[in-house]
Amino acid sequence: MNARNKKTTKELTMIAMLCALSYVIMLVSQILPPMIPATPFLKYDPKDITIVIGGFIFGPLAAFSISTVVSLIEMVTVSDTGIIGLIMNIVSTCAFACTAAVIYKKKHTLNGAVIGLISGSLAMTAVMLLWNYLLTPIYMGIPRQAVTQILVPAILPFNLIKCGLNSAITLLVYKPLVTALRKAKLIDESASNENTEKSAKTGLTLFSLLVLATCILIILALQGII
Repeated sequence: MNARNKKTTKELTMIAMLCALSYVIMLVSQILPPMIPATPFLKYDPKDITIVIGGFIFGPLAAFSISTVVSLIEMVTVSDTGIIGLIMNIVSTCAFACTAAVIYKKKHTLNGAVIGLISGSLAMTAVMLLWNYLLTPIYMGIPRQAVTQILVPAILPFNLIKCGLNSAITLLVYKPLVTALRKAKLIDESASNENTEKSAKTGLTLFSLLVLATCILIILALQGII
């Protein structure tokens, strides 16, 4: 087996592992309560973290592949939302992960990762407002006017909080994870090989923790816990 074939096999193996991890994360998230009690059909799913990390390492096509495979398996195993849920899953995750991965591929730096995640968050929020407006009435069998009334008070904050959580966790775990994968020789040394000042990394870590804490506090407030 030549070097190119070995690299391809290694990448496919890692993508398969990320698919499996994304699916396990999705299963675990099933036990979480709805983020916004008034809209129980909106449930937080952290599998986007694994998918966007796959996109950062292997590119946007990998993010799309992981999203599609995991969404298909989810549809035939645990989901009760059928083809509409499948479509919404893929559109949501790809809007976030593929957008972030495209930007990071062009700007392979810490700033590129941050800009990519912010852009992906905005893209996902906008796309899901539109797709919920179009498909939720069909899925739930309710008038479109009823969906319009929850777009801003429920669907908008849900997606912003979800993106905030997933982006913050991604920024916290991405570099240590990639370093561990490189040491284990599961990915090439060139993957995510950016040089960043220690002060910038520390600042980004603190910022990510702040975003994470803020999102958690908002969720607890929405749940009436605090």
